[in-house]
Amino acid sequence: MSVAETTIFDNFLLKSGLKNASENAVYKPLTGGVSSDIYRVELPGRILCVKRALAKLKVAADWQAPVSRNEYEWNWISFVAQHFPSAVPKPLAHDASSGVFAMEFLPGEEYPLWKSDLLQGHVDPKAAEITGQRIGQIHSVSARTPGLPAKFDSGTNFYALRLEPYLVATADKHPFVGDRLSDLVGRTADTKLALVHGDVSPKNILLGRSGPVFLDAECAWFGDPAFDLAFCLNHLLLKKLVVEKAAPELAASFAALSSAYLNEVDWEDREAVEARAASLLPALFLARVDGKSPVEYVTEESQRMLVRKTAIPLIVSPRTKLAEIAQAWFS
Repeated sequence: MSVAETTIFDNFLLKSGLKNASENAVYKPLTGGVSSDIYRVELPGRILCVKRALAKLKVAADWQAPVSRNEYEWNWISFVAQHFPSAVPKPLAHDASSGVFAMEFLPGEEYPLWKSDLLQGHVDPKAAEITGQRIGQIHSVSARTPGLPAKFDSGTNFYALRLEPYLVATADKHPFVGDRLSDLVGRTADTKLALVHGDVSPKNILLGRSGPVFLDAECAWFGDPAFDLAFCLNHLLLKKLVVEKAAPELAASFAALSSAYLNEVDWEDREAVEARAASLLPALFLARVDGKSPVEYVTEESQRMLVRKTAIPLIVSPRTKLAEIAQAWFS
């Protein structure tokens, strides 16, 4: 951690009243993300977490993103904390001028990371079910809350963080389905129905005693809720490449998450949101091997070819049911 970074975080903590001038803060970097600097902060008798967005993301490709996403993340956490306090770390303080916010630190021994469980082959469909339910509940409440479309008018950020690096970049590598991917970009950008997290991934979900805890809402946007559903289901598909022996449990988790989510849909026709998710999912699947943010655990070309072999026909001929995507991959 540089002296400049330490100064920024120290000044923020002092200004927000989270530390006093006589206290020494010990910063320990936390891993897992590519878009922010995030630290565990040890203070006398307490621990908290601070986060600051980066302009240049930590990936091989040239991926730039507006740092204003920090404010939208703070707003997303604050909104969810009002309605589902157990679903996010407690928000503590935010400073828009420095782009830093602080939140509760949740210890790993009490809040295991869902991604770690999955990659170790510990696949529990119940965890997927309660995650799908909570995502749907957040979408439902947000769809009925006045003022959110204006508060989360962050389509530019969402394009830079999700649509361009995933779908547009993948279209450049696969011109055969380029028009289809462009259609998905346009449809997703134009659909504004609920508050979208934008990065609902097992790497951003802690499994607490009171249900899932969602992290890293930098992509927060009032838009298409089908994106969150498809984005999360995509990771259950991808994990099969690493833990083949757990394929039946992953398929069961896929079905459990889908069903639990769709049971919460009350802001639009369930078949409509499922159809959008089912058509978007294969595109996201392909993007995680050929977009700007490939998953780090898919390391073999044979694995990437298997994803392409499954995803491209489903992009060319879109399905309307999520179960059809699961059948094409898990069967």
